[in-house]
Amino acid sequence: MSDRGKLIVVSGPSGSGKGTILAEVLKSPDYVYSVSATTRAPRKGEIDGKHYFFIERAQFEEIIQKGGFVEYAEYNGNYYGTPLEFVNHNLDQGKNVILEIEVQGAMQIKKALPDALFVFMTPESREELEARLRNRGTEEEDVINRRLAIADREIPSALLYDYVIFNRRGEQDKAVEDFFAAVRAASLTPARQYDQLKTYFYAK
Repeated sequence: MSDRGKLIVVSGPSGSGKGTILAEVLKSPDYVYSVSATTRAPRKGEIDGKHYFFIERAQFEEIIQKGGFVEYAEYNGNYYGTPLEFVNHNLDQGKNVILEIEVQGAMQIKKALPDALFVFMTPESREELEARLRNRGTEEEDVINRRLAIADREIPSALLYDYVIFNRRGEQDKAVEDFFAAVRAASLTPARQYDQLKTYFYAK
């Protein structure tokens, strides 16, 4: 079995509890969160290399030309992207790299890196999702409605992912357990087990 880690692409609507679940997963030393690069200026308290890699626009565009991003996009006048070097370095160290990204970006990655593991997280129902968004008490009605509209578009895309994890109310531990189970299952595919299998192919 290969000792290389896995790239795990995680998506799900706002309010699905991705951050809470991944915070538990990342307590394991076998997992690392992918740090994105951006051309925007650091905000107060943000640390280069921890929250983002802050780089100049010209440097970002040079990396694009060299194919150095797993994916990238321009938003509100600034570039954001996932550095391939960071991902490969950690994968080579045997770490599982978690990349949290919206559906459109995930589908870009699926075309470029089909061997990655794709996990979609969602509450058990739209009603529960709406309740979570409203219970935050931090967003105006139009923002909540916009997030729900995005969720309505994104949730059908769950069928394009390898695994779906339902983060049900009061069952956070199970969602974390399901995440680890999905990663374990992905490690048992013939492609991941090829190095061990080929000892049989050439045994005679």
